[in-house]
Amino acid sequence: MQSAENIATGKTLKGGPAAVMQSAAARNERTGHVGHGQVSGFVSEQGVGVVETNVPGRHTVTETIGDQTVGGYEMPTPLASGCPAEVLGSGKLTIGEALEAAALSEGEKLVDRSDAAAIQAAEMRATGLNETLPGGVGAQAQSAASINARVPPASSERTTLGEVLSDASMKLPADKPVTREDAERVARAEMRNNPAMTTHPTGVAASVEAAARLNENADV
Repeated sequence: MQSAENIATGKTLKGGPAAVMQSAAARNERTGHVGHGQVSGFVSEQGVGVVETNVPGRHTVTETIGDQTVGGYEMPTPLASGCPAEVLGSGKLTIGEALEAAALSEGEKLVDRSDAAAIQAAEMRATGLNETLPGGVGAQAQSAASINARVPPASSERTTLGEVLSDASMKLPADKPVTREDAERVARAEMRNNPAMTTHPTGVAASVEAAARLNENADV
């Protein structure tokens, strides 16, 4: 839900469904009711969605889990002559945008090997090339992961996901809408390079997965 909120609105909404769910998940984990990487079948099968709707004078955000609405709010917006009703989530989200959403979700996370592998896989899917581009976002992530693994924990030389991915769309020489296959490739790359063989709950693969789901929902 955090990834979906970040992609649709550019931030995690204070007091919104994602924030409430994060608090509940942390409490459930502390009490031993769920594991850290555990996902309920309902969510994994039906996914989450965040849709923004703009109509003259009003801006609406609706958040859903499967077919259940779990949150929503409205705010007034300036009227613009001839402004048609539109759904911002109806346009296809790109790989670059999904990477930028990961920067919002996990901006302070230090880049590691699994992050770098996921970013490299995403770059390859965006460009259609089977290589890491010199000076590209994938190469930057790989360099950051290598440095982070060598330098002391308190070193200022360590690099975060936010620093690598904040302008991912501009760093990619080509971009494309996220598909289910893109999400699967990125997830596999992240898992293969994680000793625990899992993806990070709100990391790169999760963000690409959220974008793929939103794109699929836009086709329905």
